[in-house]
Amino acid sequence: MMTSPPPPRPRLRDHGIVIGRLPTGPLNAVTDVPGVRVGHTTVWSGDDDGPVARTGVTALWPHDGNPYAERVYAATSTFNGYGVLTADLVIDEWGLLGSPVVLCDTASLGTAYTAVVRHVHDADPEAGREDVVMPVVGECDDGFLNDNRYLALTEQHVVHALTSATTGEVAEGCVGAGTGMQLFDFKGGIGTASRQVSIEGTTYTVGVLLNANFGTRRQLRIAGHHVGPKLTDRMPVRHHEGSCIAVVATDLPLLPHQLRRVARRVDIGLGRVGSVGNDGSGEIFLAFSTAQRVPREVPGATMSVQTMVEGQLWTRGSPLDDVFDAVAEAAEEAALNALFVADTTDGRDGHRLWGLRLDDVLPLLTR
Repeated sequence: MMTSPPPPRPRLRDHGIVIGRLPTGPLNAVTDVPGVRVGHTTVWSGDDDGPVARTGVTALWPHDGNPYAERVYAATSTFNGYGVLTADLVIDEWGLLGSPVVLCDTASLGTAYTAVVRHVHDADPEAGREDVVMPVVGECDDGFLNDNRYLALTEQHVVHALTSATTGEVAEGCVGAGTGMQLFDFKGGIGTASRQVSIEGTTYTVGVLLNANFGTRRQLRIAGHHVGPKLTDRMPVRHHEGSCIAVVATDLPLLPHQLRRVARRVDIGLGRVGSVGNDGSGEIFLAFSTAQRVPREVPGATMSVQTMVEGQLWTRGSPLDDVFDAVAEAAEEAALNALFVADTTDGRDGHRLWGLRLDDVLPLLTR
């Protein structure tokens, strides 16, 4: 039995594999969007003689302030709906995100929700009195490797992820909420990537973070190569289909209906790596813009906002086309980063998810 998580492996671009045409941000991560912070807590314990924990939590803050008091415009999109993203109805109704975004395993959804409520209450004396806190928590099932009946994730784990979140490099693969995840019958987990777009002389950033837990082996495509059917060994003892929660962050000035269009383009990125939104996969996406904050109260009850123009004369091209490209490219690369970085992991009842064997796949990409 493994005593600790496997160390991270090189990312996709470290092997010379480039996805798309747009440039990345400095870190090629969701934290390239100014103010966005990410933190993880990995929960790893147990052996053959007791409960096995292969789980964790990942927290993302939309900006460096208090999102309960200063919300941002947001929207959701669902590729396949077998999953849960809390507060999605509020986001769809108001077009606002008012909490950090927390990712965890399915069985710990309630624990994570309560932990975020308590944390926001502690940070803001008006929270829970002037208005309720409705956190955004997204789940993926890690029950193939993790003993769901053990309920190992605690509120303290969630708070640690929230308070340790930083704007720097983002750990990927078998970490945080990605600890127990599978991806195309290999080990999966957390992946991230970013793209920059230039519009009328101004550079904007689009970042994507995934908890990747989806797909079957035969579907897998890497950089346009349909490699899945050629990788037939190292299969898990039984297929364990999962889900994918994606968070798209951008500093583009976009309104909620535009952010819904942006969130939908995650579908394209996942489709490029082989996903068809399998029946048992909850593929649910959230997009938000950091360009402007919406306070709870403003003088006169009105405020001015900026937004990208859409519906331009199609013969002249639309700047949103590059934005859609950016989301699709970043989502595709984020999924492949999760696949390349994660490595072989053992879990409960002798279950094993193998890491993608690079010696097998890299020659297929150079032919």
